Amino acid sequence: QVQLVESGGGLVQAGGSLRLSCVASGRTFSTYAVGWFRQAPGKEREFVAAISRNGGNTYYADSVKGRFTISRDNANNAKNPIYLQMNSLKPEETAVYYCAAAYIHTVAWVGIRPHDYAYWGQGTQVTVSS
Repeated sequence: QVQLVESGGGLVQAGGSLRLSCVASGRTFSTYAVGWFRQAPGKEREFVAAISRNGGNTYYADSVKGRFTISRDNANNAKNPIYLQMNSLKPEETAVYYCAAAYIHTVAWVGIRPHDYAYWGQGTQVTVSS
């Protein structure tokens, strides 16, 4: 079992940047592949970015390619944080952003669907003003 906690959300103007963090407690986070998803009011949860457990593979939604970067710090054994650097934010990207984790043996695996992930954080609100 792993518990996920996201942080770093907030209010930013269009074109601005935010860095979200996701840390885990309960188990070694480096054995989990991790994804970021977002959900705006009245919309379905959508995939944003994902990273394999060894950090060697990443995958992005087309809408965020070139602006968002997912990374992980497996050397930080205390927390093994996952980061989502978001640049050039747009008002339509206002949403609750969720970190999700999957315990997976394949080191290069990444998942892009919500049901690929068994563990979810509570989310952090990102609001982009125009």
